[in-house]
Amino acid sequence: MAELIAEILEWYLEIKYLIKHKKRRKFEKENNLPKSIVWHPMTKPFLIAFPIFIIIFALISYFNLNTKPLENTSSKIAKIQTLLSSEKKQFGFYPKELKNIIRNNPLHKNITKDYWGNDFIYKISKDSLNYQLVSMGKDQKQNTSDDIKATN
Repeated sequence: MAELIAEILEWYLEIKYLIKHKKRRKFEKENNLPKSIVWHPMTKPFLIAFPIFIIIFALISYFNLNTKPLENTSSKIAKIQTLLSSEKKQFGFYPKELKNIIRNNPLHKNITKDYWGNDFIYKISKDSLNYQLVSMGKDQKQNTSDDIKATN
């Protein structure tokens, strides 16, 4: 029902525009005036909505780009944790160094680096049964509030 009403209103605006346009052109011919611009009724809403849309799009993009580094690093940590758990299942302990999980696999080539290009800090317990994985974050300093940590 709402669509029918919207369609009727749209037709009404079109007819109103055409009548106004025709009257204006007739007036211009009778008085030897140059043709003036007669704006379509949808021009004003478009000119209002377009800048609002641009601003909203810019804000959404800005906030999405701010969370991307955290999401990217967190997903890499999750992949590393999966690879480490499969290493433990296969060998009974976690590897001594993080680069051992790559195993000549080209898909895992850059998995040991976080979003900012820093290597993850991988600390393993003495019995090789526990580990801690740390990304130094944006400031590239250890033990600060932006560090991303994961343990088993």
